[in-house]
Amino acid sequence: MSELRPETRVVHPPQPPVEHSRPITMPIYQTSGFVFDDPAAMADAMGRPDGPFVYGRYSNPTVRALESAVSGLEGGVAAFATGSGMGAINTVLLGLLKPGDHVIAQNSLYGGTAATLNDLAARFGVTVTHVNEADPGAVREAARPETRMLYLETISNPMTLVADLPGMCAAARELGLVSVVDNTFASPVLCRPIEHGADVVVHSTTKYLSGHTDVVGGLAVFRDHELYEKVWHHSTVLGASADPFPAWLTLRGMQTLALRMERHCSNARLLATRLAEHPAVSAVHWPGLPSHPSYEIAGKLLPDFGGVFSFDLAGGRAAGERFMKAVRLALLAPSLGGVETLTLHPATTSHRSLDAEALARFGIGEGTVRIAVGIEHPEDLWADIEQALAD
Repeated sequence: MSELRPETRVVHPPQPPVEHSRPITMPIYQTSGFVFDDPAAMADAMGRPDGPFVYGRYSNPTVRALESAVSGLEGGVAAFATGSGMGAINTVLLGLLKPGDHVIAQNSLYGGTAATLNDLAARFGVTVTHVNEADPGAVREAARPETRMLYLETISNPMTLVADLPGMCAAARELGLVSVVDNTFASPVLCRPIEHGADVVVHSTTKYLSGHTDVVGGLAVFRDHELYEKVWHHSTVLGASADPFPAWLTLRGMQTLALRMERHCSNARLLATRLAEHPAVSAVHWPGLPSHPSYEIAGKLLPDFGGVFSFDLAGGRAAGERFMKAVRLALLAPSLGGVETLTLHPATTSHRSLDAEALARFGIGEGTVRIAVGIEHPEDLWADIEQALAD
């Protein structure tokens, strides 16, 4: 390089190889593409997911490290990361469905997923039948010749209903359906849906996996390579790919995932138990309570019951608005799974795209409040909630 002019040398700085040692943490490969010496090798790399790195939209070493880490935790064979949780969901749905197909989905779903399914129905004629998340017989009854997919959430957003994954996925397998499970609310620490028969597991890595409210990302994990390669090829065209820096942040956050989940769950237990006894609260929706409809299934499927729950205020929407204005420690903000406690009103935020009928089917009322419990001291959180309810 010494014979080149300065204008050229600043464009091509030396890149010393790392020999005889390796970095403790995964480096950030902040590059859009990779250089080849052989045109044939480059052409081959662009045609398969397990080839050399070639272009950031296909994959990247930092992103691949995240994909491998989550795939290993979930018990899958491969995964691809995306720029958001909805990017992962849409890539899977668009990669596996075609016009005229039929989907069976559980009643209670994340609002973004419900909106996507409604959009697919309106634009492409993909019909959807909703069933109880714990009724395998309903899956068999709803199936048609054109049915292609069963869509579930391990713990539903925001009513925390727990799907009977073994029974529902077994029914899907009998019918030749692809079973897709959103495992965001549980994380691989509490549940690994592939162990219970799921074909695809999706995550919003924005939430518990990254865990620090500084990342937007998503990921899809696959049980077998054939299905993975089919959707991976679609993903490279769709372009919902992950960036290496958020992938690196997620890898860093995942190192404390198990510790954080333990605190999220224990804090949620204390708050849910006390709220269930509060006169201003008409119902608490957390699967760790015996009053919850998923209590029995959750006890069989999960070692603990998650850090997110909802509760209904007896005073309806007005009481919900007063509560969210009165909290001081809990933050009025979207998302969940970070170290901070966040709260929101689902009917006007996460599920705002749903009409009154759909909200009722999901169990979301005017006075329903969702709280994503952080890792603060539980007594500080309870003091904040208690004073807000007293206002």
